[in-house]
Amino acid sequence: MDEKERLAQIRSAGAAWQEKADKVSVGKTCKAYADCATVSGIDVKLLYTPEDVGEMDYMRDLGFPGEYPFTRGYQPTMYRGRLWTMRQYAGFATVEESNRRYKYLLGQGQTGLSIAFDLPTQLGLDADHPLADGEVGKVGVSVSSLADMEVLFDGIPLDQVSTSMTINAPAAVLLAMYIAVARRNGIGADKLNGTIQNDILKEYSARGTYIFPPTPSMRIINDIFAYCSKEVPNWNTISISGYHMREAGCTAVQEVAFTLADGIAYVDAAIKAGLNVDDFAQRLSFFFNAHNNLLEEVAKFRAARRMWARIMKERFQAQNPKSLMLRFHTQTAGSTLTSQQVDNNVVRVTLQALAAVLGGTQSLHTNSRDEALSLPTEESVRIALRTQQILGYESGVADTVDPLAGSYYVESLTNRIEKEAWKYIQKIDDLGGAVKAVENGYVQREIQNSAYAYQMSVESGERVVVGANKFQLLGKPLKNVTRIDSSLSSQRRAELEALKARRDNARVEHVLAGVKAAAGGTENLMPAIIGAVDAYATLGEICGVLRSVYGEYRPDASF
Repeated sequence: MDEKERLAQIRSAGAAWQEKADKVSVGKTCKAYADCATVSGIDVKLLYTPEDVGEMDYMRDLGFPGEYPFTRGYQPTMYRGRLWTMRQYAGFATVEESNRRYKYLLGQGQTGLSIAFDLPTQLGLDADHPLADGEVGKVGVSVSSLADMEVLFDGIPLDQVSTSMTINAPAAVLLAMYIAVARRNGIGADKLNGTIQNDILKEYSARGTYIFPPTPSMRIINDIFAYCSKEVPNWNTISISGYHMREAGCTAVQEVAFTLADGIAYVDAAIKAGLNVDDFAQRLSFFFNAHNNLLEEVAKFRAARRMWARIMKERFQAQNPKSLMLRFHTQTAGSTLTSQQVDNNVVRVTLQALAAVLGGTQSLHTNSRDEALSLPTEESVRIALRTQQILGYESGVADTVDPLAGSYYVESLTNRIEKEAWKYIQKIDDLGGAVKAVENGYVQREIQNSAYAYQMSVESGERVVVGANKFQLLGKPLKNVTRIDSSLSSQRRAELEALKARRDNARVEHVLAGVKAAAGGTENLMPAIIGAVDAYATLGEICGVLRSVYGEYRPDASF
């Protein structure tokens, strides 16, 4: 029996089965058989068969793990060889307190650091800036100078840990500080492993911690690519991030499409700046969200990996197999956490983490149960880390590569997500690329429309959020929450005043002039910025010089 005859036989038998199924009463999770859909609005059939996979070619569409098109994973042995890097995103208040938290997490078995910076730091403002008042140390650690960075990583062997820093507009400055700290500890930049987020396009479309307009921002990113390809070869120079767009309300399909479109823009810009694609592409990394729909998320990761391999091979003619690999970090979805019945969040995070692992993530952060209320407590962080460890060491899901491959539903959903994501990428190409699509508000509007539709479905009760709009309880509020001391701002102002009094200010003026000259010219910015941080010029001073050359981005008032 050939393939067409086999599918015809399945189709005929399936029709007979459907007649019987139609007579059975509808269950509680969907109002009718046709009403089930993923978060992206993809219809979910009652049953999937080989007919739904279609003319799938194993070698073309799946292949083997570690081989093109990398649908089944980017390493041949995946977690059999080494478990994913277990990171817990952390940083709050002072550098001393954050340093203690990092050492605590490493002591509990965490295998990589993930640094959260406060809002002033993310906006390139020192802790003593008037706009920083009330925000210092609130959503991350306050870092204004190399002196802060030295304390933040005190006693942590930077040549033995991988450090991820969630920093974007001022990413070059924070990376320069990290390199300078390592040198002071006798560690060369070539021994450093880690990632800077450094993804400015998603800041314009979803997150908002931008400083400079798109054109100079892309120039800074290209300079980081070029510098690190020679001087910091093991560093991931960008983490192209769909996470924040998903948090802002986009669907799984849009997350894949907008993230890869941004990736195309970065590769395009680097090539136009004269870089060879294979010199930087293998150090690109990605950052995705893990949401609640378990199987849609697994399919999303698999589709994204396959799409990126094809983009790099067919669109950019990359030759190095490592340039084709989509390596990604995953964080569970903060937007799904509820302040009601916070212990339910442990279950949500477990399912989301499982999706990331089944989808083949290289690195994972699990949110803590109390994050809808405050920065997490030590106990909550420990539970979140233990969730990863139980998945890795007890569940068995790490024992084989891509265990859901071959599932008619998962393969069909992977294909559907890829198909719908390609449509978005084509639309963005037609608009002139991701930068143009952000500048004219297309990406923002798409995210806003999806967010609105999702929220309406929750408020109407069509989409159930356990404990929030259904199965509610009148419980006592959680008492053990983290609070940041309001006196921190004055403490940080005093520390900066003392730093400026003891440093060589004539040298600071000289190195800042060097940053300004480099920004106004064509030479790579990184050496000048490293020289500035090494002289203890502050984050705000360096970004202030760049502001004077590049100006500041002002979004359209309609967004």
